[in-house]
Amino acid sequence: MTIDLTGGLDDSRDHVFPSRPENPEMRDAVNMWVSDDRGALGIPRFAVEALASKWDSHDLSVNVAFPNGRVLSMRGSGPTIPANGPEGSPTVLGAGPLTFQCVEPFREWIASFKGQAAEMTTADQMNGALPGKGPMVDVEFEIKATMATPPWIQGQLSTAAAGLLKTGVEKGFMGGDRFEQLFRTKGMLRIGSEVHNFSGSGLRIKRQGIRKIEGFWGHCWQSALFPSGRGFGYIAYPPRSDGSASYNEGYIFEGDGQLIPARVIDAPWLRKLQAAEQDVTVVLETNQGKVAIEGETVVSTFAMGRPEMPPDFPVLQQAGARYRWNGEETYGMLERSSPKDKISR
Repeated sequence: MTIDLTGGLDDSRDHVFPSRPENPEMRDAVNMWVSDDRGALGIPRFAVEALASKWDSHDLSVNVAFPNGRVLSMRGSGPTIPANGPEGSPTVLGAGPLTFQCVEPFREWIASFKGQAAEMTTADQMNGALPGKGPMVDVEFEIKATMATPPWIQGQLSTAAAGLLKTGVEKGFMGGDRFEQLFRTKGMLRIGSEVHNFSGSGLRIKRQGIRKIEGFWGHCWQSALFPSGRGFGYIAYPPRSDGSASYNEGYIFEGDGQLIPARVIDAPWLRKLQAAEQDVTVVLETNQGKVAIEGETVVSTFAMGRPEMPPDFPVLQQAGARYRWNGEETYGMLERSSPKDKISR
């Protein structure tokens, strides 16, 4: 069966801003998560964030992680790379050593990085080491991402979620017009003289809008693509301090072209710091009933706070996990955060 990978969207929806937006708070962002299909390595989020107020230099970040706790981390900024691709359309978002290029909208993207990253361990990060701080090593990767599902546009599958993203504080947390797509990938990772060629899967996120994360109280976000073509994804925020519900939206994909709306009824909120082998099973609910997807962390990175944010800003885990669904196994992404006072070691 042929899958409409555009989800009915015009190709221009997958383009980047051609030039600096007029609103200084406007952002253009692309990020990806990559999992090796053997579980031998993960690249749990690498991103370019372009803020209009400093358009000549975009922010970028890179995480690389291994099951033994080894981590490569880079945070910084780099000179803006021109947006127009070879065909003349605005298809490139890049900063210094990291570039994302849309080869064919909603179908193929290429990401490349050639620079340096700090080498550390997950334990170092759990003990407060800042991402990007440590002995620097040469790192290079090339990722070809071939999309496998239609885009999930946040707010499209749930009227309750759409309402919160229109009028609630969640609108600022989400950061504007945002969608995700699962993909298959072949890639190369080089660290110094050590080379890893791999195949796997991942998630691509494209976001354009104004993002405000002051007051953010945590989240849980999981997604994975299975060998058969099935997949799932969701994002959920814990209830507000008064107990009222917050954003909770997701989907199940059965490989037949349609995203089936879902919501989380049991999420693995971040309550304990653990580098790997932690249960991150999730239970989703659709109109057809409950779906339990078993999960266990394999690689992890942590940020115990952000220097530019208040001291009580949530702890962030960006990780890769092994997922099992009705006997089928794959590797996928996990990101979650919680205030420090809700986390044990």
